[in-house]
Order: sequence, then C-alpha cells, then structure tokens
Amino acid sequence: MSKVRVLAGTRKGAFLLESDGKRKTWTVSGPHFAGWEVYHLKGSPADPSRIYVSQSSGWFGQQIQRSSDGGKTWEAAGNAFVYEGTPGTHQWYDGTPHPWEFKRVWHLEPSLTDPDTVYAGVEDAALFRSTDSGASWQELSGLRNHSTGSRWQPGAGGMCLHTVLQDPSDANRLYVAISAAGAFRTDDGGASWTPINRGLRSEYIPDPNAEIGHCVHRIALHPARPDVLFMQKHWDVMRSEDRGANWTEVSGNLPTDFGFAMAVHAHQPDTVYVLPIKSDSEHFPPDGKLRVYRTRSGGNEWEPLTAGLPQQDCYVNVLRGAMAVDALDSCGVYFGTTGGQVYASADSGDTWAPIVRDLPAVLSVEVQTIP
Repeated sequence: MSKVRVLAGTRKGAFLLESDGKRKTWTVSGPHFAGWEVYHLKGSPADPSRIYVSQSSGWFGQQIQRSSDGGKTWEAAGNAFVYEGTPGTHQWYDGTPHPWEFKRVWHLEPSLTDPDTVYAGVEDAALFRSTDSGASWQELSGLRNHSTGSRWQPGAGGMCLHTVLQDPSDANRLYVAISAAGAFRTDDGGASWTPINRGLRSEYIPDPNAEIGHCVHRIALHPARPDVLFMQKHWDVMRSEDRGANWTEVSGNLPTDFGFAMAVHAHQPDTVYVLPIKSDSEHFPPDGKLRVYRTRSGGNEWEPLTAGLPQQDCYVNVLRGAMAVDALDSCGVYFGTTGGQVYASADSGDTWAPIVRDLPAVLSVEVQTIP
C-alpha cells in the first residue's frame, strides 16, 4: 500500500508526518533543524527518498540541506552561501559585489525527472539551479536581467520569487511568480523570459493593467493539462488557457477573492482549492470561519468545505506555500496554519481533521506519495 509523507516547514524547524494509504493515523518526526525558520522543504518527484530543505536564520544566513533517506539523516548541500559578517546580509555563492541582496530561499523545486537537479527561488527575486544535489548553484540570470527588472517592487513580504512550476510536457518551460512583479514564463530553459500578466488588474499600482507590478501569490497547474494555469493574486482568482498569455477572472461566488494558498486536485484538472482570507490587512478567515473553497468547474462556481474545520473564533492565516495534495486514488488535500495546525482531507476536501496541532507557525506544506 502506498504511503503519504507530509513535509511541514515552520518558524522553528521542519516536521515530517507519515501515514499509510488510509490516512487515519499519523506519526510525527521533528523538529528537524530546531530553531531555524524552514521556509520550504520538498521531496523529489524522481526519488521519494530525496528531500531538499531551505533553512533560514537572521544571524547564520541560509542553508540548504538534503536527505537521501526520507528524512532520517541530513547533510548540508554544499557551501552555496557566503556569510558576509553582518547578521542578515548575505550574497550568493561567489561574493561578487552587486546591488542585489540575497535574503532567503523561499522555494525549492526539485526536477520532475532528475533527483540531483533542483531550482531555488530567492529573495531578492532571482532563480537558481543546481544539477549536483545542491553542491553548487548557477543563476538563471535571464530572469533578473529582464528589461522590466528595474521596475520590480517588493510586496509586503519582500521581493520574493516564491513559486516555480515545471511543465511536464516540455522540460524547457518553467513558470515563476514574484511578489510584486507578476508571473513569468521561459520556453528555453531559463535563457529568456516573458511576462505573462495580460488580463491582470491591480488597483493598488499606478497603471492597474501594467505589464508588471502585480502581486501574484500563487500559480498552479495540473500535469495532464499543463497549458491551463490557475492563479491566486493579491486580489482575484484567475485562469489562463494559453500558458499564461491571457488571464480571466474566475473568483465567481467566493466570499472574498483575497488569499494566498492554491492547489489543483491530483486527478481532476478542473477541481481547484483556495482558502480565502478576509482582506490584505486582515489576514484571517472571513467571519472567523475556516473554510476551504472548491470548484469542480475550473472556477466561478465555488463551494465551501467546512466539515471538521473550526467555524467560529478562528483567526489563523494560511500562507502561500502551505497547501498541497497527494496522488492517491482518493485525492488527499492538506494545509497548514499560522496557529500550528496541519489539516488533512482524505476525500478530496469533503471532510477534514487536524493531523497535528500546536506546531510553530506553518510556513509551507508539501506532500510525497510513496509507492
């Protein structure tokens, strides 16, 4: 029977939660890297025993760790980071003076086919790739050197590259999302990039319909239909049918179209999950009711999923990287909260239960389905 491993990154370490295919009882391992902020950890789709971790400290800087045995042991993934001597100031890999400041790794995206290849999205916004399990890194500099780069601005959480998507049908196609610049696509392995923000509208920037400057919180796709993208923006839930060239709003009947997290069902490309937050200044569920919303039609028509979730006096937040799905036949959906809970649904969102409570604030949730 397949096994599920939930990888939770928190303000004070990483936790691994494991269960069999029934997903009724869970074992908890951690905290790994106790005391460190773990912004993201993710397993390799090509090797279920390989996990990469981004740990961050204002004093000691950044570390990338990897495990080759499912999280039982860890090793530093090379000396990729240079500590400059002043707490909180760091540069990437070679110490070359540059006005760009390296602050943290927000997102690690292992290759779909090669366990030794992994991408890193960082703040200030840039994209790096390692082909030797993290021992060394090379910047895909075409992104940061894009002609619009001088006009990128930080969002409230910093100028972070927080999402990396790979097109399973084309190894040279990647998507990234940057707060607050927008979404970009490469079709040549990272040498050149195209802004893909047509149709986005943001009232809080000088030109609401500008080519760049939009605060994109998350983008997602289904492997079986990689040309269709979904987006959770600062405001608005969006859909693209043409690899991001054009976007239309599909917020429909959501109680609020502000949110951070988004995930697509493992087997149903039109089934998408979001978790609305009241507003950009009130980061908690509307009316204090924790509700995941699901569409089965690719947007516009959304239904609240509440069974097992607190429906009064709940004021937690769910961050952009804190929702994921497993690949079992009855798709499991998972999310973590700033209150330290990780919730799971083994029936595609119909019912929910906390699989762990009282963790530090959860920053990210990823899932491995292990044969």
